Amino acid sequence: MPGDPLPPTDAPADDRADDQADDQADDAVDDAGAPAWSGVHRGPLREGEWVRLTDSKGRRHNLCLEAGRRFFSNKGHLDHDELIGREEGFTVTSSGGGEYLVFRPLLSEFVVSMPRGAAVVYPKDAAQVVTMADIFPGARVVEAGAGSGALTCSLLRAVGPTGRVSSYERREEFAEVARRNVRQFFGADHPAWHLHVGDLVEELHSVPEDRHADRVVLDMLAPWECVDAVADILVPGGMVCAYVATTTQLGRTVETLRTHGGFTEPHPWESLVRDWHVEGLAVRPSHKMNGHTGFLVTARRMAAGERPPLRRRRPAPGAYGDDYSGPRPGDLPPEPGEVRG
Repeated sequence: MPGDPLPPTDAPADDRADDQADDQADDAVDDAGAPAWSGVHRGPLREGEWVRLTDSKGRRHNLCLEAGRRFFSNKGHLDHDELIGREEGFTVTSSGGGEYLVFRPLLSEFVVSMPRGAAVVYPKDAAQVVTMADIFPGARVVEAGAGSGALTCSLLRAVGPTGRVSSYERREEFAEVARRNVRQFFGADHPAWHLHVGDLVEELHSVPEDRHADRVVLDMLAPWECVDAVADILVPGGMVCAYVATTTQLGRTVETLRTHGGFTEPHPWESLVRDWHVEGLAVRPSHKMNGHTGFLVTARRMAAGERPPLRRRRPAPGAYGDDYSGPRPGDLPPEPGEVRG
């Protein structure tokens, strides 16, 4: 009953604390022998796993644990056997007196240090893609292209083993790098991932499972070339998200989505991340920051035969003037004094 006192206990406080510690230890899951489809592993460090060493100056080293091997630096050496079998989150001292923090790498740390074929989508942009494109567990996601697999890892973690991520990559060498990186992060071939080597537009018709997608993510040189194909496979209410590097790519992508007529008004943006230096009274912005890495554009698919409302806001003067040569929306308000037939 609410308000009843808790039953008395004869166990001393120290014994109860020990019991709680034992219960917490029992709750800690050691996932040895079972692939963790989140990419997160629990329990003692094991041979074959990757760890990240961080020294006192913040310099980072990534290594794959192998029994009998040594890690060498300007601070001497460390035996891998000193790390294997210990719980992550400890400090180890090298033969030369250097101290290193030892942790398994986070996803955000893994993707910026993994081998690369193509440039990677950085964590700040991958987080925006997952959140703003509303990638959810069980989602059917089509990705083009796979690059080095950085964004693929984030997409797979978001959809989980019950979802589907189909990645299309034109270049075989990039696909192979992505395949190795994704396998390395998850520890095995992820059951939700399907990698296709080829052009998205040309290959989609041969993959029946990708003809109905909840989300499409375009990380490619010319995403506007895929808009018609994307419109064909996206379910009503589905989202397309494009990642581009330059303003010219951004403009062409936005205008193509807008002109198509089957999508909501595109939403373009970029994110900038600035660290802060905090020491006592010295609280100031860091001298370094993660500035421009790329632009993102999202839009939602309208139902078949439906179009978004006409825009009532007049574009800036000259926005679609004589110097503009890109896609031209058909619902542009008339210019002052313009007569339309």
